[in-house]
Amino acid sequence: MDINKVGHHISQQFNRELEDIRNKVLTMGGLVEQQIELAIKAFSHGDLDLAEQVIKQDNQVNAMESAIDQECIQIIALRQPTAFDLRMLISVIKILTEVERVGDQAKRIAQMAIHLSTDSEHVDSYYELQHIAEMIKSMLHQALDAFARMETDGMTEINEQDDNVNREYKGIVRQLVTKMMEDPRNISRSLDILWAARALERIGDHSCNIGEYVVYMMKGQDVRHARGSKD
Repeated sequence: MDINKVGHHISQQFNRELEDIRNKVLTMGGLVEQQIELAIKAFSHGDLDLAEQVIKQDNQVNAMESAIDQECIQIIALRQPTAFDLRMLISVIKILTEVERVGDQAKRIAQMAIHLSTDSEHVDSYYELQHIAEMIKSMLHQALDAFARMETDGMTEINEQDDNVNREYKGIVRQLVTKMMEDPRNISRSLDILWAARALERIGDHSCNIGEYVVYMMKGQDVRHARGSKD
């Protein structure tokens, strides 16, 4: 934590509380990044053990969100922070929600992996998702890194990557629709891949949202609707 970017307080305990909150958010973010990595591997290689691990980790992520959220509320009530400190705590609460939702999407991909486990096709044929998966992993890592460094310089790059993710997702949809029209036997598999692709695209949106809350935290600017709303 760069202490020079955080308000100095007479109470060193307050400083420690703020630092502890940020570290816990980053720990939760690291766990969710691991979930995504495992979920993609489970989907690509038909690994049911990895898929089950991702699903179990979702409970841990949910518990961490609730605990950190409660800590933030207690600090606001007891310390009555102002200026940057208040923006930081509000941003953390918002970022927690986004990170938890990323975990939900990873869980969804793992569930699709289980559903596709009986697919007779070679599991390595899930080429449709490889590129978009790499892009969203990069976006999430950059957003969490911006929070860790308390910097906003990389926000433009994250938004540009999101545009690429959206284009990639639309391309996947077109490919899968074509396959379903060509052969109805492709429908079930294509729909599962489509749901997984949608989950990856949503992770990109959540990564952008995290970046926007970092901007609010550091600059006090609400840029959430500058590029259009994201559900």
